[in-house]
Amino acid sequence: MIILLLFLCLFAALLLGFPVAFTLAGVSIIFGYFAFGIDLFYLLPLRIYGTMSSQILISVPLFIYMGVMLEKSGIASRLLNTMAILLGRIRGGLAISVAIVGAMLAASTGIVGATVVTMGLMSLPAMLNRGYSKEYATGIIAASGTLGQIIPPSIVLILMGSVMNISIGNLFIAAVIPGVSLVILYILFVYVYAVIYPDKVPHFSEAEIITYQKELSFRLLFRTFLLPFILIVAVLGSIFLGIASPTEAAGIGALCATLLTKLEGKLTWENIKTAAYESGNLSSMVFMILVGATAFGLVFRGMGGDDFLVELIQNADLSPYMFLAIVMIGIFIAGFFIDFIEIIFIFMPVVTPIFMHYDMNLLWIAILVSLNLQTSFLTPPFGFSLFYLKGVAPESVKTSHIYKGIIPYIVIQIVLISVIIQFPQIVTWLPEFLD
Repeated sequence: MIILLLFLCLFAALLLGFPVAFTLAGVSIIFGYFAFGIDLFYLLPLRIYGTMSSQILISVPLFIYMGVMLEKSGIASRLLNTMAILLGRIRGGLAISVAIVGAMLAASTGIVGATVVTMGLMSLPAMLNRGYSKEYATGIIAASGTLGQIIPPSIVLILMGSVMNISIGNLFIAAVIPGVSLVILYILFVYVYAVIYPDKVPHFSEAEIITYQKELSFRLLFRTFLLPFILIVAVLGSIFLGIASPTEAAGIGALCATLLTKLEGKLTWENIKTAAYESGNLSSMVFMILVGATAFGLVFRGMGGDDFLVELIQNADLSPYMFLAIVMIGIFIAGFFIDFIEIIFIFMPVVTPIFMHYDMNLLWIAILVSLNLQTSFLTPPFGFSLFYLKGVAPESVKTSHIYKGIIPYIVIQIVLISVIIQFPQIVTWLPEFLD
């Protein structure tokens, strides 16, 4: 009853609008004091210190800095323009270029907000001016902007590995095939849609294509694709080849992003200050929630909450896949209302011991949950990608257009999750092959 009361108080406080970090910590400390007495205040600082001294977490502000700095360099906008010119002959070429650039930015930065805003500012007006339907244009931009949640280096994967005690390097490797599969499914959808509904996706004329392609040069293509490729290889290549740990690779990425911004002539004092401020701001939010989640985990386990849940599941006689289905549905529904960071720190410490009890592959579980969490950026009413896109969209684009546009991509993600549940080898094959 005390454990159930703990959850009820926690969710009631969250629904009332209290900050997540302080709600987790405050409610946990109150219940922990009645459960452990004064000893709680000896145990909690030790647990928090042990969590915050993790070297893995150092990579979070470094990857955030890398993403912000790369966005300031202007490489993303040039990449979008060049891809649009190259794919001009293909029906839906602008939308396909958005999906490809979204994947490249995800592998370079992993910052959803920056990606959605950049592509919204650059691509949405061009797509609308071409006569693309508002739902078609906004849907692919919002969906492609969230690819940074599953394509490494992903903050979601770093936090997931930290909470579930899984190798970040293995998580990055395991996410490659699901991430690439998602991009391919997006491209197939926008192309097939463009073929079926040509009136909603007008084609470039031959004269326009010739005019645009005159702007291309070998030097432009070299700068456009080589610089992001260098960053991707420097970060992911060093991890996959075992040269650097994820934390060391994050430092390499931060340095490379700074040097690339310098090469582009955009390394101004203002951009440095902005990158530092946004990195500190986002990192502080993540770590404050982590402190609260650490307090919650200590109290929950100290009161026997994990044993209680395992016993409850055993008495319910749930199969491992039935329990997985309940968790995935619960996380999907929670994604409508709360942020992915909060879901990771609230849900995963509770359910991970049960997955371990069922002897399920935690690497596979982590990728499934990460794909599920990606939908939280797209599901109304609180999908952050929808807010980011609406903030930079022309006044003619209504919220209803964006909501309708993202529905096919949510369905695509659910289909991919279902396929990976049926075929776990999609996740486990590459880490085992490279091991």
